[in-house]
Amino acid sequence: MRPAGTIGILLIILGAIVLILRGVSYTKDRHRVDLGPVEIKADEKGFIPPLAGIIAIGAGVVLIATSSRKRA
Repeated sequence: MRPAGTIGILLIILGAIVLILRGVSYTKDRHRVDLGPVEIKADEKGFIPPLAGIIAIGAGVVLIATSSRKRA
């Protein structure tokens, strides 16, 4: 299988996971300052909506369809 087909399969799997979970939330450490014994940090929270899962599945299908075509 071509690399585009493999990426397409991964996109379909990840998109399905996002849809099953009805979105995925995540937290990133953004700012961190150490001032001796004092530590200041800021967390950034994010959310991947189910629409992103639908788009990932569509892109995966397109990649698989285009990678399976034979070149003339």
